[in-house]
Amino acid sequence: MNNSSYSKETLYIHKGYKTGKHQDSLSVPLYQTSTFAFDTAEQGERRFAGEETGGIYSRLGNPTVQVLEERIATMELGGGALAFGSGMAAVSTILVHLTKSGDHVLCTRGIYGCTFGLLKILNEKYNITHDLKALMTEEEVENAIKPNTTCIYIETPINPTMEIVDIELITKIAKKHGIPVVVDNTFSSPYLQNPIELGADFVLHSATKYINGHGDVIAGILVGRDKEQMETIRGSVQKDFGGIISPFDAWLLIRGLKTLHIRMDRHSENASTVFDFLKAHPSVENIYYPFDKDNPQYDVAKKQMKAGGGLISFTIKGGVKQAQKLMNELKLIKIAVSLGDAETLIQHPYTMTHSVVPEKERLEMGITESLLRLSVGLENSSDIVEDLQQALSNM
Repeated sequence: MNNSSYSKETLYIHKGYKTGKHQDSLSVPLYQTSTFAFDTAEQGERRFAGEETGGIYSRLGNPTVQVLEERIATMELGGGALAFGSGMAAVSTILVHLTKSGDHVLCTRGIYGCTFGLLKILNEKYNITHDLKALMTEEEVENAIKPNTTCIYIETPINPTMEIVDIELITKIAKKHGIPVVVDNTFSSPYLQNPIELGADFVLHSATKYINGHGDVIAGILVGRDKEQMETIRGSVQKDFGGIISPFDAWLLIRGLKTLHIRMDRHSENASTVFDFLKAHPSVENIYYPFDKDNPQYDVAKKQMKAGGGLISFTIKGGVKQAQKLMNELKLIKIAVSLGDAETLIQHPYTMTHSVVPEKERLEMGITESLLRLSVGLENSSDIVEDLQQALSNM
């Protein structure tokens, strides 16, 4: 299939799969096998030597996983992709690939709690240091780069404060210094934002979230600009660390991708309606959403995102107890720490997803006791608003 001949939405459904190569099955078959048989010993030798294509062992490659990887690479405008058993497997793989003992990683001031935990491990065990910085201006980025900086790692929108980072600004400066840029694109999905198009070298996702979209898979994706480099990672860090995805989980992600564009449009539409309600409510102190016209980073968000997405963060009057009371008053909305599901979910980052982060760093990230993160689902938006309204009225 010629990539230039079809729109992004069509490629979500067809890219990387030819029915004639799989017994004419319309759906991508599930190759639920750990290993592959060789016709002869010599064929096995050729495949291990890289002289002949074909299956060897599913940790090294699997036909179902291959369809997923090719489809995701196309969606993110990259040269190649790797699928993993979790988002953190993708994060750890790229950081291990790009760093060695004594190196420095420059990060946005807000990052996922487990990414923070991984960076702490790398620092304590391997002397790989990191800094969390705002990175909002050219001067801030330049001043934060050190002689031993080997990676700039950013989230945008940032979890859970929804801050927007200018990807083009970061990548322009990074290229001057020869530093690769990694973007966690989980909150946007490949449908709303494509960091490689904006200059990034690597893009990763917790595919558990929007890419799957149904709350029944744990998975991760890493996409790279350069195909050869991605194959190097496949044959080294991924192969030897072993953080691979199962064929069945890959099959579920392929199924989820077919409706990604439809789901993301609905998530964004619903979130816009919920945002309007929350912004006007007297119990809401602050609200954070990329496409809020009062957001000082609104122009950057509009430049690099197709829509605002399905995540809203907001603070309410009071601390932990009031935040927990609001969550406990909800009837339709579920208390859960994931996002991107059909169901609307709410969580308290201070005591949940980012509780591993020391309090000083949590507060510097903007994660306060009264901050809540809402993942707006696919229900009728009026039902979501009604549930929030009754919960807030019982505060």
